[in-house]
Amino acid sequence: MEVCYQLPVLPLDRPVPKHVLSRRGAISFSSSSSLFGAPDPRQLSQRRGAISYDSSDQTALYIRMLGDVRVRSQVGFEPERRSSHPYLCIDFRTLHSERKAYEWAAVSAPERRVHRLLSFQRYLHSSRLLRGVPQQIPVHILDEDYTGQARCMLEKVGNWNFDIFLFDRLTNGNGLITLTFHLLNQYGLVELFQLDMVRLWRFLVMVQEDYHSENPYHNAVHAADVTQAMYCYLQEPMLAKSLTSYDILLGLIAAATHDLGHPGVNQPFLIKTDHYLATLYRNTSVLENHHWKSAVGLLRETGLFSHLPPEDRSVLERELGSLILATDISRQNDYLSRFRMHLDQDNLCLSNASHRHFILQMALKCADICNPCRPWELSKQWSEKVTEEFFQQGDIEKKHKLEVSPLCDRDANSVGNIQIGFMTYVAEPLFAEWARFSDTRLSQTMLGHMGLNKASWGGLQQEQTSVSEEAEPSTASAGTEDAAAAAAARKQGSTATAAGGTRSKEIPQGNRES
Repeated sequence: MEVCYQLPVLPLDRPVPKHVLSRRGAISFSSSSSLFGAPDPRQLSQRRGAISYDSSDQTALYIRMLGDVRVRSQVGFEPERRSSHPYLCIDFRTLHSERKAYEWAAVSAPERRVHRLLSFQRYLHSSRLLRGVPQQIPVHILDEDYTGQARCMLEKVGNWNFDIFLFDRLTNGNGLITLTFHLLNQYGLVELFQLDMVRLWRFLVMVQEDYHSENPYHNAVHAADVTQAMYCYLQEPMLAKSLTSYDILLGLIAAATHDLGHPGVNQPFLIKTDHYLATLYRNTSVLENHHWKSAVGLLRETGLFSHLPPEDRSVLERELGSLILATDISRQNDYLSRFRMHLDQDNLCLSNASHRHFILQMALKCADICNPCRPWELSKQWSEKVTEEFFQQGDIEKKHKLEVSPLCDRDANSVGNIQIGFMTYVAEPLFAEWARFSDTRLSQTMLGHMGLNKASWGGLQQEQTSVSEEAEPSTASAGTEDAAAAAAARKQGSTATAAGGTRSKEIPQGNRES
């Protein structure tokens, strides 16, 4: 009989045994072994995520020892640092799906434990070339028309109207793998950096797998969309003639991994629920640090750059973190002020490595929040998905008697209101400065789409207000002064909203100084 225990959290200044380093989450001990004694290495359950860290990299080591946030609660583990807050016992993977929670509860505890320990089968499953194909369906019966259409789409991967939703369907849910591999190969980076094809493919498979598909927004499709947008920016003349092959490699990997392991809730939620990630990163860029360290973990796990000198690997990992940390929305004004200062002083020199890296940071920031700049059909889908993720967090906060985070209350907010505010205060200032830096057709197209999308949301808001007015019971005393005042106030608010949408059309033509 085997019993699963949680790996105890070791002090950061205490050397870690090598047999512990090869394990990412839980360790399987026989009932006769001591929890704090040295387990027999043969009894260790080697998971698909097996990785060995240098003891000097204590932060990355600590993440792996704490275990994967998605499976901590499923096998009966409890956090090492106990807390009275009920959220700590909730599984991220089942936050938004009661049905899945019930299905998991229906499985007996021994079956769940065995499933977690079947790491070799999991490794084989994660190594399949087509992750989305059910095991019982042979790969050879896939319709070649779909792969042909996906191949045709890749020929226009630099088109700003690229439909990432369609591409993900055509690749059977493997859009991130297929797109990133194609771009790396198109730039000749696989051959230039002598990347092992098997290791590269395994790395991309594991990256896609570690995105939470249950998240409405922060999932592998979003990562693929950001990667495609990053490619569009890398093709801009200002960057194409200045960036090195190393810069391009770094930018594409950062785009593909920038939200790796995102739990579907924001940083304030993790802090107020006393989550271990918030403690680990001291409440500072919690999610971005988690994405970065998770990406570094997969790079080391697959040995993708193991053939490079150690100092080169260290530089790459550090600069990868610098790019991913730049996507922290709470630091938006810092980066925007620095960008604006460079543009005002006209002192950006892309022959300077540090300036090129800063531009990569700004490009990744733009790619991360470029949804309002897409054509309406695509932008509307992204807006609905991100708002639904906000609302699901709000539902959880209500359920656990927490203060509902801003924009997360579905009863007090709408998709249109949230999107108009986001465009006004976050997206427009950033993309206006990007257009100053790279005044191209793409920049003007993005600003034009954003203006039209903002006006469209304003129009939808006005229509919804009109419908709600018409739906009021006719038996109400519409002739009273109170009813008349309320109707006048609603109409006045609708007029203001419509006016805001109309003014937004003027932004692409004139406003570049916000």
